[in-house]
Amino acid sequence: MKNVNRLTEGPISRQLIALALPIMGSSFLQMAYGLVDMLWIGRLGSSAVAAIGTAMFFINLGYALNSMVVTGTGIKVSHSIGSKDYNDAAECIKNAFLINLIMFSCFISGLIFFRDNLIGFFKLNDSNVENMAKTYLVITAFGLVFKFLNFLFTRILNSFGESKLPFKINAVGVVLNIILDPLLIFGLDMGVAGAALATIISQAVNMVLFIKASREYFSIKNIFQYNFKKIREILSLGLPIAVQRILFTGFGILIAKIIANWGPDAIAAQKIGLQIESIAYMTAGGLYGAVASFIGQNYGAKKYKRISKGFKTAFLLSAIIGGAATFIFLVFPEELIKVFVKDRKTIEIGVSYLRIVGISQFFMCIEIISNAAFSGIGRPKIASTVSIIFTGMRIPIAYYLSHESRMGINGVWVSIALTSIFKGIILSGLFLNNLRKIYRKIKGEGLWI
Repeated sequence: MKNVNRLTEGPISRQLIALALPIMGSSFLQMAYGLVDMLWIGRLGSSAVAAIGTAMFFINLGYALNSMVVTGTGIKVSHSIGSKDYNDAAECIKNAFLINLIMFSCFISGLIFFRDNLIGFFKLNDSNVENMAKTYLVITAFGLVFKFLNFLFTRILNSFGESKLPFKINAVGVVLNIILDPLLIFGLDMGVAGAALATIISQAVNMVLFIKASREYFSIKNIFQYNFKKIREILSLGLPIAVQRILFTGFGILIAKIIANWGPDAIAAQKIGLQIESIAYMTAGGLYGAVASFIGQNYGAKKYKRISKGFKTAFLLSAIIGGAATFIFLVFPEELIKVFVKDRKTIEIGVSYLRIVGISQFFMCIEIISNAAFSGIGRPKIASTVSIIFTGMRIPIAYYLSHESRMGINGVWVSIALTSIFKGIILSGLFLNNLRKIYRKIKGEGLWI
């Protein structure tokens, strides 16, 4: 294993930005898979967009489960590298890949076996949309093994302080996906199945490249020689984030069921809105990886003042990202929606979504950074608890406000914006308070925040 300890010495702002920019680029590229698919699928009409949007709720559930392994491994590896315990890091990595493969096998079996029940839950009342959703769900499910492993490779490399390599590899996959999408969707007339297959092929190529390139940092050997202690440590650290994301996905499914009352156009509008919103979300999500790795290594090295300064730098960057997103969503909502679809009703609903949710983008980005900070110090339960409580509150708020005598479908968007604002404010305050307590407990004195 390569001995790397890049993040515990040197200029904080420069290090954090240098680590964050390639991760942000990788996040943009991951987002590009969905955007490219949506751009081409949008040409098939709102029904095709609604089908993919419905199926993706359950694919996202898989990503949420996978985050338990990815997050737990990232925390353990960054702490081990910070304390220069490279044997412990290698043991964690080996067991992480074993858990990942077992998780994929169980999840894909459930998706395929229960596909009719899963898609039928939304009661779309359109057999064509339902059939397209099932097709996309099943094909995409088989490709999750590549996605699961690529997420894990990326997080481990980030924990080493390496972010440029994942960016380059993801760039290859996106270019390939851009080429394959029109070829399979329209050239071979495969429709939504072509979009799913294009993504699978691209992710498979990425996985091969990750396996070859990561050998400079670590090797994957004897993964079936498991260590229950390491598995328990990884899962216990990753569980709060996974529970948060699983519940978040579940809440999203319930929100989508409310939205389905307004028909496939509303579902399509939300799906397109989410894709556009992911520009800010994934950018801040890229910063998440940098912050978690930076704070994780410095926490392992017991350099708490660097943690404080790093968090302040990340906070400023996230504020810039969120502010820019708010401006764009409020000023150019119709232009953004029209890039994906031409149906008038879908455009009108999508514009309302962007304008209302756009107000909360600043706070959403702050929430993401605060989550990363808690993950870095190995205390993800605090952030997860706050996120779960306020995300769960979206359901009753949306149900109440969306009544026709009140705000209609706009009530759903208001529930999302309000809870995001509260999460951002509360989590950032809690982390700063938590950091003060950690420093005082260990050093017996105050910390400049």
